[in-house]
Amino acid sequence: MISFLFKILGHLPLRLGYILADILAFLARDVVRYRRKVIMQNLRSSFPDKSAKELNSICRRFYSFLADYFIETIRLGAISESEIRRRMTFENTELIEHLTEQGHIVALLLGHYGNWEWISTLTLHLNADIVPSQIYHPLENADADRAFARIRSRFGAENVAMRDTLRYLTSHLQKGETTVTGFIADQSPLYSSTHMWLDFLNHDTGVYTGPEKIMRRYHGAMVYAHITRPRRGYYHCRFELICEDTANQPEFEPTRYYFRLLEQQIREVPHLWLWSHRRWKRPRQNRTV
Repeated sequence: MISFLFKILGHLPLRLGYILADILAFLARDVVRYRRKVIMQNLRSSFPDKSAKELNSICRRFYSFLADYFIETIRLGAISESEIRRRMTFENTELIEHLTEQGHIVALLLGHYGNWEWISTLTLHLNADIVPSQIYHPLENADADRAFARIRSRFGAENVAMRDTLRYLTSHLQKGETTVTGFIADQSPLYSSTHMWLDFLNHDTGVYTGPEKIMRRYHGAMVYAHITRPRRGYYHCRFELICEDTANQPEFEPTRYYFRLLEQQIREVPHLWLWSHRRWKRPRQNRTV
């Protein structure tokens, strides 16, 4: 059912899709009040210096963005190559090509910021000998999982379940192939998977350092995907080097740098981050040894 619905909506032009998005945003914000308490709690604790008026403005804009993100992601399943090239642009792809030419595999670090799903179209801008992929958590709903997998692999990127990451990277290295792998690295890990704590958006935040640990193992590079939204329906991604050889960096410093870059972006344009997820649901004081 979900796959069928995605296919139908995927063929809806974005100019019409945004009319639907406006309706969805109104329903989520003013009728259903989808996760309103979570969103406002996150905003208040992250920006204690902002007024109630400012926080409410961010909240309203977030609901509008979230509805747009939903429609844009579904549209990715049927959008033409020429249209997505216009709407999703990339800057500094030569950095990735330079790193792979030097023999490094690349971890591309993203946040739940902007339309992170559209980053999968990077495949249209890289040399053909680079193998692109993204790490994901399989969804419990099998139909939804298939629908999102189809969308994410639409332009050639491989979907890799998190549990298969090491096996996947090792397999390609043994074949002499270079990989660029996307990691959404701002999720809330389980206590058992929390490797360090840092200050992020005015919170003592437990973070998962899996991408850094993996890149240390393979002497891989880490690159940040800086996503902006110039206007509705258009995104731009600029690649910034975090480190060329992760194994040569002080422990956790690449991860700290990633979170500094992400926080700076969120503070500049806050409504494009995913405020509806409970990022700080596992405080350090509740951790049991």
